[in-house]
Amino acid sequence: MWYSEAWKDYELIEASDGERLERWGKYNIVRPDPQVIWIKERHSDLWNRADAKYIRSNKGGGEWAVKNVPETWEINYRDLRFMVKPMNFKHMGIFPEQASNWDFIMETIRNSGRSVRVLNLFAYTGAATIAAASAGASVCHIDSSKGVVVMAKKNAALSGLSDAPIRYIVDDCKKFVMREIRRGNTYDAIIMDPPSYGRGPNGEVWKIEECIDEFLTMASMLLSKNPLFFLLSSYTGGMSPNAIKYLAELRIMKYRYGKVESDELGIPMRSQNGVLPAGASLRIKFDF
Repeated sequence: MWYSEAWKDYELIEASDGERLERWGKYNIVRPDPQVIWIKERHSDLWNRADAKYIRSNKGGGEWAVKNVPETWEINYRDLRFMVKPMNFKHMGIFPEQASNWDFIMETIRNSGRSVRVLNLFAYTGAATIAAASAGASVCHIDSSKGVVVMAKKNAALSGLSDAPIRYIVDDCKKFVMREIRRGNTYDAIIMDPPSYGRGPNGEVWKIEECIDEFLTMASMLLSKNPLFFLLSSYTGGMSPNAIKYLAELRIMKYRYGKVESDELGIPMRSQNGVLPAGASLRIKFDF
């Protein structure tokens, strides 16, 4: 399992009975998590004194039942700085389990000794974009939501990257990739973190089980002649590490050489002996 132990401004304190208790900076947050299928005695009294708590509805969705926090606040991971806030669907603006992938991105780019062009698809609020830019890459950041792209720009500014070579685009990722193929544009590294379900800015429907095979094939056509890496993450239940590795070997590695790895992402639990599973990820480092 891939996880980072370098967090200081975030920690998973406990997890039990479908919920997790987390610290985001100085605020304690309770959120639902379907991966927490065990029931364990809750030792921390912070469960009852949470600064914010998200409650799921029996009809789907949910709401923040407790929200005694500022509208936004800032947290650090290494030299990266992010704005976080309680958002729709229990989100907080970044996914802390992705920290090990940010480390992979920064280390791979810095060790490459060359200029690197990165394409970040489904880029959300830009954590991976900032990691790549902080390591010296130029980044094309694509997301269909104007609101999260605005947050990505703010996160870049917080990390001192306002003037970094980052191109922000609000667009449907599939349509953008198709246009880039026609234009003949290529990238040395591709990052993607597709949702299970989503809609583009013009109502385009994305269902990962139906779309990911074709999309991965198209995206791989944008890799340069000497690519550096390909990074894919997924929170969809059927997208296991082995499944995405097999798909990548079929669609990406047929004409290329490199090291293909896949594993679960995780978050260490402070007061419990274990690591909470939090999605699957695929990393390819190409030989060139």
